[in-house]
Amino acid sequence: MIVTGRHLPRRTFLRTLGTAIALPYLDAMTPAFAQGASAGIPALAAAAARQRLIFTYIPNGVTMEAWTPAATGAAFEYTRILKPLETFRDRTLVLSGLAHKNAYALGDGPGDHARAAACYLTGVHPKKTAGADIKNSVSVDQIAAQHIGTSTRFPSLELGCDDSRTVGNCDSGYSCAYTNSLSWRSETAPNPPETNPRLVFERLFGSFDAGLDPQTRARRQDSRRSVLDLVTGRTAELVKTLGTADRRKVDEYLSSIREVERRIQIAEKDLTALPEGLEKPTGIPVTYDEYVTLMFDLQVLALQADLTRVVTMMMGREGSMRTYPEIGVPDPHHPLTHHRNTPEWIEKVTQVNTFHMRLFATFVEKLQATPDGDGTLLDQTTIVYGSGIADGDKHTHEDLPVLLVGGSGFKMGRHVRYPTDTPMTNLYLTVLDKVGVRPETIGDSTGRIEHLTDVSA
Repeated sequence: MIVTGRHLPRRTFLRTLGTAIALPYLDAMTPAFAQGASAGIPALAAAAARQRLIFTYIPNGVTMEAWTPAATGAAFEYTRILKPLETFRDRTLVLSGLAHKNAYALGDGPGDHARAAACYLTGVHPKKTAGADIKNSVSVDQIAAQHIGTSTRFPSLELGCDDSRTVGNCDSGYSCAYTNSLSWRSETAPNPPETNPRLVFERLFGSFDAGLDPQTRARRQDSRRSVLDLVTGRTAELVKTLGTADRRKVDEYLSSIREVERRIQIAEKDLTALPEGLEKPTGIPVTYDEYVTLMFDLQVLALQADLTRVVTMMMGREGSMRTYPEIGVPDPHHPLTHHRNTPEWIEKVTQVNTFHMRLFATFVEKLQATPDGDGTLLDQTTIVYGSGIADGDKHTHEDLPVLLVGGSGFKMGRHVRYPTDTPMTNLYLTVLDKVGVRPETIGDSTGRIEHLTDVSA
């Protein structure tokens, strides 16, 4: 633990062998920021430095009729799919008319799912190949991470909830690197998402099992101590120096860490719901809602401790064959989206879309409930939620389903419709502006978009 004078620096850790737990923002850290301001660092710049960006992706498109509000402006009615988020109406922008034209074939034939994911954060038409010669572009999250992620332990965090292999042919001659990755650090290097909550947890908070082979790690699971048990003494030393409000914050934060860790441990032991002979990766809950909620909770912890300020998460990879028996949809997701206007299939797709939104709304609720400085994590976070496909049956890539949530600095609580085929990358340029990152272009961008900071629609 590092302490300067009577004040805690923002980068304070509870450390022991193999473990380093960062602390959330505490009142005791405020003087450290004040000292920085008096030394010539503007207070507004310090606040801007804590801005976070999250990109949450849903696969295979949505039922657009159940997504898009009929009216624009502030008086629109929430549709069936969007309904779970209505509690956060004043923190949400519904955006229509945005497009990813480079996700279309452009002479390359089939492969819309791969192009949808690859293009989503880059705005670039990926090279069609199933070999090692993949080519895309640097994604918007990595552009942001190069600027706002330099002062955190992890410049960015990439998460997923489906198989994330990056080799082989996953979609009509397109590499699996395209279907399974949103984030690209260079033209030829994707950032594959981590899909195992245990590995995400250990990356964030350390592990005394680091470097062990999987078999040895598995044998040690039954006797595993909590990472919090390893820093008990240091926690007690720290708490003695804090005021009442900060003690409560630390207690709530560490309780959240222990709860997430407990759920991972339960998932590691709970194999009873799996069919005989099917192996489950360590630390992944059996049911999808538990799985996704755990991955969202890990994001909250990472943001709360300022371990990272940029996150991408795929709630499912493009072309996902996941089933959803917990909501009465035992059919694979991707085939259902090719419904050919069959009412029963459309209804099932809509149920899946609404289920995704319900899980996402719970994540937003937790961000809103988590203190951060003078506000909450949601106050300092901009989330882009959506898909690279609109109509899954027709594989359309215009008028995409897009939400902007949180959005410090934006005029929220509206449905804004843009001219047809407005590049999605124009939205990204505008979002980056709000966190002090100003690239000239991203992919096929043609400029910033209007009406995000005013009342026009």
